Amino acid sequence: MKRLAAFLLITFCWMTPALQAQPIKVGLVVPLSGPWARQGQVMRAAAELAVEQINAGGGIIAHGGRPLELVVYDTGDSVERAKNAAQRMVAQEEGLVGATGSYLSSFTLAVTEVTERAQIPMLTLSYSDLITSRGYDYVFQTSATGAYQSENALPILLDIAEQASGKRPETIGIVMDNTAASVAFVSPIVEGFALVDNNLELVVNEVFTPPLVNATPLIQRVRSRRPDLLLLLPTAISDTKLLLEKMNEFGLGRGRLPTISNGAAMGSPDLAANMPPQLLEGVMSIVANWSTSGQEAMIQEYMSFSGEPWMTQNPLCAFGHIWLLKEALELAETPDSVAVNTALHSMDITAGASDYFAGERVRFDETGKRIDAEILVIQWQGGKPYTVYPDRDAMSDLVWPLR
Repeated sequence: MKRLAAFLLITFCWMTPALQAQPIKVGLVVPLSGPWARQGQVMRAAAELAVEQINAGGGIIAHGGRPLELVVYDTGDSVERAKNAAQRMVAQEEGLVGATGSYLSSFTLAVTEVTERAQIPMLTLSYSDLITSRGYDYVFQTSATGAYQSENALPILLDIAEQASGKRPETIGIVMDNTAASVAFVSPIVEGFALVDNNLELVVNEVFTPPLVNATPLIQRVRSRRPDLLLLLPTAISDTKLLLEKMNEFGLGRGRLPTISNGAAMGSPDLAANMPPQLLEGVMSIVANWSTSGQEAMIQEYMSFSGEPWMTQNPLCAFGHIWLLKEALELAETPDSVAVNTALHSMDITAGASDYFAGERVRFDETGKRIDAEILVIQWQGGKPYTVYPDRDAMSDLVWPLR
């Protein structure tokens, strides 16, 4: 008996460190092939950096220093492929405690159908209000929703304009493509009471189908009516280039007319790589997340790690989501998906992982929607898009045209 007891003790002592050293799996489901592969690639680099930093810092302390392991699945270029990727992930990755990604809202809606059934908490930056309105318990939306952005963007822009110029805008113009993202942002403004409530007159309302062949008629209309604000909402780089070239030709570009877009695409490094950077000068965009003051060291590390020229919304959210999963694991009683989900629902943090999201606090309501999500304004200055609003997050001062 003594020999057996000694053997069991030795075996237990040998197995325990081995068990503790087993990595804890977290998933990333993003497009790595097809037209959105570039965004998936930068999100993957950011998630890999977060895992590397966490493991270098001792792993998950509450669970014996177990390291994280990132498992990556490609959504491809369609909703069906995105759903298949999620199904493979939950079937193949035993012990998966949580995941992040999807990028497009349509992909996220499909992926979260799968992760919900598997009881895997899914963190996403996708904007669609549908994501957290289906009664799901295992989905968490860290970005301000599309509806919130649309409802709050106009009052913020008008306040910024008044503070910068001493005059509140009275007229507004819209030039947009007819894609779902642009329509979703503009419809509440045009069809609701936003214009009336803010004493704005809509003097230009031009809609085009991409790809744009000739921008001249659109920008001629803008020049003739000269609105105090222009909402410029293309989604394709080629269309953005044509519109900004024509604005510059007509004396409206390079910050001469306050020009505002929506979404992270207007701050993409690919824009500066496909047109003279001076064409982008002064252009602003409403975004749900961006690099902000206080993140300089982390941003530099990301740029060195990834080779990217700056850190946009998508990699920043992927990076922050991995740190949120780390935070949830530290709070969870056991390192499993149900316990992590419970920890995310009870989370209320104002430091650490919350530093990577717009707003100063991370907590979720019962639907998984982030309560304190805010929006930021970025502006192209000197060939880079900097956060310029709100002041506490700004990495540069806003430049508003004085007319």
